[in-house]
Amino acid sequence: MSRPTPLPDDATPLQAKNERIDAAISVLSHYLHGKEKALRLALICFFSNGHLLIEDLPGLGKTTLAIAIAKVLGLTFGRIQCTSDLLPSDITGLSIYNKNLSAFEFQQGPIFNHIVLFDEINRATPKTQSALLEAMAEKQVTIEGRTYDLPRPFFVIATQNPTEQFGTFPLPESQLDRFMMKISIGYPPRTAEREILKGGSKRKEIYSMEPVMDKDEVIEIQQCIKQRVYVSDKIIDYFLNVIAATRESKYLIAGLSTRGALALVQTAKTDAFFRKKDFVVPENLKELAQYILPHRVLFKEEYESADKKEIIRSILEEVPVPV
Repeated sequence: MSRPTPLPDDATPLQAKNERIDAAISVLSHYLHGKEKALRLALICFFSNGHLLIEDLPGLGKTTLAIAIAKVLGLTFGRIQCTSDLLPSDITGLSIYNKNLSAFEFQQGPIFNHIVLFDEINRATPKTQSALLEAMAEKQVTIEGRTYDLPRPFFVIATQNPTEQFGTFPLPESQLDRFMMKISIGYPPRTAEREILKGGSKRKEIYSMEPVMDKDEVIEIQQCIKQRVYVSDKIIDYFLNVIAATRESKYLIAGLSTRGALALVQTAKTDAFFRKKDFVVPENLKELAQYILPHRVLFKEEYESADKKEIIRSILEEVPVPV
């Protein structure tokens, strides 16, 4: 694996890291025509130390997106195709007896990668889905009484088909709350789809993609966002007002949890960083709330079939913006 290109000596730390983000997005956009918005949201989720749920129809590039992010960031990648007979040990790994050593040896499962794709997660049984809870929350797994740390960084991308219900097991609220963001990719624009049809699939090219970063630099950028992007008390109060509005809304049974509130702050900081700012403004929250809130709050029965993103936007509009 080639090393990333050295940074210019006169680049400030924040500028240098912004340049790395821009370079990654530029490279990925070349391979992912028409998926720029989904790509940006996925990277925001990743650099916020969260996990991503993609709900969309088959064949729109969910797997390609996951592989491309792993390759451009210089990280290991694992894929799990979820089925009804998938077992927790198929994900985490298990101990196998080694005759030469006369002892059991632990064989790591695909969860021991930096980026793990769970394809069609709602096809796995609840027992198997629950094997992800500790991994996503604690970034560790406990197997046969022993705890194993997962690689850093660790990022789960799960996919599910919203139209297919036969043979599926809907994710419970506790599992959904582990996902920092829920997005869809959607159909590409006509011009982008023209390029795809003319050039064909670029999946094989992605596997040979040169990384823009390495693992250590990725972790450094995550820490930089966490520590150096400023959130003022005024903005914190605005966030608290938004959270309170969800808990008091006439549309909702239950509002945003504290974990969801932390996700709002973390992603807003990353969005500010991606926009080359070292401070958060209300627009950062407004930009991302529709991808963070709908799957974390409980809507009243009469609003279950409504446009949930639109309801979230209407709740946000009722909260005064600080000046």
